[in-house]
Amino acid sequence: MGFRSLRDCVEALRRERECVIIDHPVDPHLEIAEIQRRLFRLGGPAVLFTQPRGTAFPVLVNLYGTQTRIERIFADTFDRVRRLVELKIDPTAALRKPGRYWRSPYDALSMLPRSVGSGAVMAHSTRLSALPQVVSWPGDGGPFITLPAVYSEDPTRPGPKHSNLGMYRVQMAGNDYEPDREAGLHYQLHRGIGLHHAAALALGEPLKVAIFLGGSPAMAVSAVMPLPEGLAELTFAGVLAGHRIPMIRRAGRPAIYADADVVIEGTVALAATKPEGPFGDHLGYYARRHEFPLLRVEHVWHREGAIWPITVVGRPPQEDTLFGWLVHELTGPVIPTVLPGVSSVHAVDASGVHPLLLAVGSERYLPWKQSDRPAELLTQASAILGQGQLSLAKYLFIVNGGDCPGLDAHDVRAFLAHLLARVDWRRDCHFHTETTIDTLDYSGQGFNAGSKLVVAARGEPRRRLPAELPAGIGLPAGFTNPRVCLPGVVAIEGPRIEPRPQLEAESDAAIWRPAIAAAWTGDVERLAASIGPDHPLQAFPLLVVVDDADFTAANLENFLWLTFTRSNPAVDVHGVDAAIRHKHWGCGGPLTIDARLKPHHAPPVEEDSTITTRVDELCRRGGPLAGIMRGQN
Repeated sequence: MGFRSLRDCVEALRRERECVIIDHPVDPHLEIAEIQRRLFRLGGPAVLFTQPRGTAFPVLVNLYGTQTRIERIFADTFDRVRRLVELKIDPTAALRKPGRYWRSPYDALSMLPRSVGSGAVMAHSTRLSALPQVVSWPGDGGPFITLPAVYSEDPTRPGPKHSNLGMYRVQMAGNDYEPDREAGLHYQLHRGIGLHHAAALALGEPLKVAIFLGGSPAMAVSAVMPLPEGLAELTFAGVLAGHRIPMIRRAGRPAIYADADVVIEGTVALAATKPEGPFGDHLGYYARRHEFPLLRVEHVWHREGAIWPITVVGRPPQEDTLFGWLVHELTGPVIPTVLPGVSSVHAVDASGVHPLLLAVGSERYLPWKQSDRPAELLTQASAILGQGQLSLAKYLFIVNGGDCPGLDAHDVRAFLAHLLARVDWRRDCHFHTETTIDTLDYSGQGFNAGSKLVVAARGEPRRRLPAELPAGIGLPAGFTNPRVCLPGVVAIEGPRIEPRPQLEAESDAAIWRPAIAAAWTGDVERLAASIGPDHPLQAFPLLVVVDDADFTAANLENFLWLTFTRSNPAVDVHGVDAAIRHKHWGCGGPLTIDARLKPHHAPPVEEDSTITTRVDELCRRGGPLAGIMRGQN
């Protein structure tokens, strides 16, 4: 379709009954976000709210909410991108199939952004506070921009070739921000803007930044694409949008996207920070207040008829889950060229993306030597953890594809069954301690600080995975209600860990308290010690200690979320008959993960019951949202 504005996109989707216009007033404070979450859960349409309270800008939600809608939005360019990916993998394909790739050179030209003197976005000026002040969760520290494309350039090599376009959340108000003049810019480890910020600091000058909202839907997608370092996201956006991205360049000012609906331009203060957050984030918990770079807002531009797009994050799946699907669709075939021997990698969305990574590798060397000891898999695991955002993985499970041809890391049930049937916990656990993890993951011992566990398994199955528990399982005092989550996996309720509110006031470096941790680690070690050689739980390779076993075992998504967001491998992984040999930890019986909610963890996000009741009323028969939640117009 090649949309250049959200207005064009909305009108096209409306004609195809994929977008609904709602003229009834709605509240940007919590109400719009709850509507968005319901729309996504039920596969509803995109919705444009024309009368959000407190602003003149219409708010668009759920644009990327279904695979069908994403495929429709990019119907004209999906195949073009795939063909360029194919040529990246095998450049000689153009010679063998000239009919398939005849237009690829023209598509490649559309990757190059073009400089323009002006654009539709500069039609009007406004203030930050005039924009929709959308708050997603009751505990959020203020309104946030949730679909921004934040643009920066390398100050030592200015220009689009060395630019970065990233989706970094922006806090528009609240905390100590000066109204209309300051905003919080939250970016995490291994983000391209960090390189630009470091270069600006070295030069002793502020970093020029522009935040784009709207325009082509390809811009938001490009901002989340895990592109190789050195490949500017603007180039990818051009191919996905089907046209060269027009950028307005002005002396001494950041370049701005000419077709955007809204642009906020400013500078990142030289060395100033202010507290940003809390924010209900994609792991399903509140990211706490932390010091982050301060954006000094200099100008806010918008086009005539501008639309304000938003998304809502929280416990997955949410709309950003579809971004992950799209990334896999477009870049999955490239994985073997970047990671030799690896056929598939899956950052599991249900676990919050970074906490759990699954990979199918291969044991290609020494084909004459029959062995079930992982060798090349460990090399491949190291390569995976050296790739940008993949380096933030907390648990990495990797298996040998040759043991089960056709196994795909995206089939989570099949993958876990394959691994658990083959893993040897005495040999196959490899810990990385005192390392970095996701900024938003509070299971570790401080801000960005935690551990990793690589589990590499290969060979023939060494056990059958039981799907039922025998009657009369004996458990030590304080442990109750064992429930089978998956074949070979049991959740057991452990002693409740009492919250310690005083930890909330401590600095990040002081969150971790070994004396406190000793109490809950002692619980799980006591459970492990009670499981003797003839205990029925010996048949289950994985035990998870939780606060609510019924909830954990209710579905695969609950198990993945609780287990991998609420545990820090170096502290919370235990095992039956555990031992250390040559500094290598392993266990002869079941691996046991403590996934209880602990004092230093961030609180889970929960909806406001008052807002839930209010949205229920909007959805009742005769209400403004009646029928829409089922995708009916």
